This record gives sequence, C-alpha cells and structure tokens, in this order.
Amino acid sequence: MAGSSYGTIFRITTWGESHGKALGVVVDGCPAGLPLCEEDIQSYLNRRKPGASSIATQRKEDDCVEILSGVFEGRTTGTPISMMVRNTSQISRDYGNIASCYRPGHADYTFDQKYGFRDYRGGGRSSGRETVGRVAAGAVAAKVLSRMGITVQAYTRSIGPIEADLEHFDAKAILCTPTAMPDRAADERAMAYLEGAKKRQDSVGGSMECRVYGLPAGIGDPVFEKLDANLAKAAMSIGAIKAVEIGDGFAVSKRCGSKNNDAFRMENGHVVKSTNHAGGVLGGISDGDMLLVRAHVKPTPSIYLTQSTVNQSGEEVDLSIHGRHDPIIVPRAVVVLECMTAITVLDAMMLNMSARLESLETFYN
Repeated sequence: MAGSSYGTIFRITTWGESHGKALGVVVDGCPAGLPLCEEDIQSYLNRRKPGASSIATQRKEDDCVEILSGVFEGRTTGTPISMMVRNTSQISRDYGNIASCYRPGHADYTFDQKYGFRDYRGGGRSSGRETVGRVAAGAVAAKVLSRMGITVQAYTRSIGPIEADLEHFDAKAILCTPTAMPDRAADERAMAYLEGAKKRQDSVGGSMECRVYGLPAGIGDPVFEKLDANLAKAAMSIGAIKAVEIGDGFAVSKRCGSKNNDAFRMENGHVVKSTNHAGGVLGGISDGDMLLVRAHVKPTPSIYLTQSTVNQSGEEVDLSIHGRHDPIIVPRAVVVLECMTAITVLDAMMLNMSARLESLETFYN
C-alpha cells in the first residue's frame, strides 16, 4: 500500500490497523540531540485516546507508547525514531455482521474496490485509530518547534450548531473540557446537545481550528509546495475532515478586496499587518502573523440507527452497526490536527534552510 508516508525532510510513516496487534510510526529526519522520552509523547496520546469521556468511544485503550529506536540516553540520535502502541481492547466480533456489507459513510466500499479485499475489523487501516502514529510523530515535531519559540495549539471551534466564543478564549479549557473547546460555557451547551444526539442514536459533526504562534515570515514555497496547500493536504489526510480553510477561508469569497486585504504597517522596526484575514500566509509563504487552519469534520458515520446499504453480492440490505463508537469525532481529532500542523510546519522550516546562500555559508563557515 502506497501513501502511508508524509513529509520531505521530517518524514513520517505510520503503520498498523485498528484491530491488529499494534500501531505505530517511524519518524525520519529528526535532528540529533533533542531531549526526548516516552512521557513527551504520552501527554499528546492521552488527548486522543478512547474512553476518556462520555462523548468518546468506550473502547478502553491505555495507548502507552514505546520508543523502540532513535533515542539514546534521553536524546535523539539522528537515526529513525520508531514508536509503537499496542492494541489491548479489540473486540473483533462486534464487526462480524459487516464483514460482507458496506457501512454508509465509511471507506468499506472504496477500499474493497481498490484492493479487492478489506480488513472489516473496525475499519482496519482506514480506522481513525491510525492517527495514533501521527500524534506520536507530531509530539516530536512540536518539541523541535518549541526549541525555536514556535507554539502549535488546536481546539474545537464548533459542535453541531454550538460555537465557541473566541472573544473569551480560555487556553486552559482546551485541555480540561470534554469537548476541547476554549469556552467553558459553550462546552456545557455542546455537551447537552451531544447527549440529545446520543439518545436519538445519532452522531454530530463540528469544526476545529489550529493556531501557530511565533512562525517567522518566509516559510513555504510559492508554487507546488505552498505552506497553505501542504497544510490543507495534511488536514484532509485526517479521516472525517471534509473541508479546510486558511484564515477567513470561505468568508473571503463574499468580500471586496478593500475589505479583505491586510494592510501592512511598521511596529517597533518590524513589518506587521493590521488584520489577519489571510491567516498568516501570502502566496504560499508565511507572513509572520499567526497561522490559522480551520477544519470541518463530518458526523461519525457509525451510528446505531438502522441504515440501508448493499452487500458484496449486490443485494440491498438493512444494517445495524454494533461496537463502540464516538458520537462525535472532533474532540479527539483536535490533537491530530495539531500534530499534523506541527509536522508540516517543521518540514517546511527544514526545507527553507537552503533557500538562501547566506544560510549555507553561515552554517558551513
């Protein structure tokens, strides 16, 4: 299977299936000398692990990471970092009734058409559980970025019709509310809305945002390796994300240029912008302002209501899905968006080191 690797210099390859023995990632291109231990990775994995709240799947997985290579005496060696998380709570029998049926909204049909075979246990490689490897790799990228004063922070923007009020942005609330919203009042309303959906045996969609602070201007390339294009690819590679915006996104299509352009001005000897409609990217290159990525997530396709579908014999059938499923994907996907953003930004910064001759001269002289 192609398509399991991402990045150019800081490159990750994820492996494993939802109900296999383990999942993991190989990170290549991490610089030597980075202090790194399993606790650095675990704090990120704890944000996406199942069973953490009433609105997450009740599959119980500790998601304990093991660093298998690339670290010696607490520091990275510059060689590939391999990390593994063992599966311990598979109940494959929950998926027996869908072995020959295509679940609506899932990759069952398309996977079968491509390969002529599929692992129906929890979606196999197409499962959201694949993101364990992305998060482990993203934790490494985020730690490298922090050494350069760059912070990556994602959160839930909306759940169904409930939207966080960013005028009262509370960064601490992201890590302690079940919804990962930066607004505690909106979190309470969203939880009530989700409880209603659960009672109806239905699921809910939503949106999330990721902010990057401290990114210097000049990162990214002007044509096929645009920073915003690669961020969009990174976000869209996450299962269930159906749309991505940079900055004001969809809203810019309804404006005039006089209202949408971000005016430049000088502040303390530096070029800054008066507004940030562009979301920190101009011409595919960072402009020094806060980078903003917004992603829209579909409702969880696995719902307990009976649905109409087709089986592998071409017969129309009714399907009732069993097992343990999230009523909403967004809160656990927040850290995945954060990590994919960190990986993309770090890779772009590494590529940027050869953009100017003086960078090479400074390094080698």
